[in-house]
Amino acid sequence: MQFEKINNKGQARLFNNQFLEFLTKTNPLVIWSLYLPVLILFPYYAVNHFYFGIIKTIAVYFAGFIFWTFTEYILHRFLFHHEPKTVAGKKINYILHGNHHEYPRDKERLFMPPVPSIIISSLFFCLFYLLINNNAFIFFPGFMFGYLVYGTMHYAIHAWNPPFKWMKSLWRNHHLHHYKHSDMGFGVSSTLWDRIFGTMFELKKEKEDREKVRELLFK
Repeated sequence: MQFEKINNKGQARLFNNQFLEFLTKTNPLVIWSLYLPVLILFPYYAVNHFYFGIIKTIAVYFAGFIFWTFTEYILHRFLFHHEPKTVAGKKINYILHGNHHEYPRDKERLFMPPVPSIIISSLFFCLFYLLINNNAFIFFPGFMFGYLVYGTMHYAIHAWNPPFKWMKSLWRNHHLHHYKHSDMGFGVSSTLWDRIFGTMFELKKEKEDREKVRELLFK
């Protein structure tokens, strides 16, 4: 997914309808406020109604978190970077992810907006419940916590400098994904699956262009 020109200012117009256009934008605080009750109340319900012990609760919650990082990688690599052949497919792909690659610094589209987010997350919960029954009340919050960490990291990578030296590899991996090779570096909140599946940039061999870095930073 490459564009001849990447716009570091402005944002794409996705719909002519003003209301639909409004629904494509959000703020990280809106998404956190939607899911924070889920992160707390679902485990509380499970512990009190299904008598999950503390070790099982932590283990299942953590498993949900790790599963999110895998899901993040798979969706980013095989859905968001799928190259459709039809006009309709290309339009859908642009709405889903292409606009982000053309306007990577559009802060209103760094999180999935509330309406599709709620629909998709509800489908994930139903799937987990079918597969693991009551464990879903623990697994799903862990999964969604992973999603919120991912979304927050994604926002931070496009908006801020890395706050800690050890986080620099995440920033560079994602910036290289956007500005050099979009067929590598699919992990955002973690580089684990890039390393496992061989799509990790060799950061030590990637020369850091200081002038280019300054261009990418928010003023």
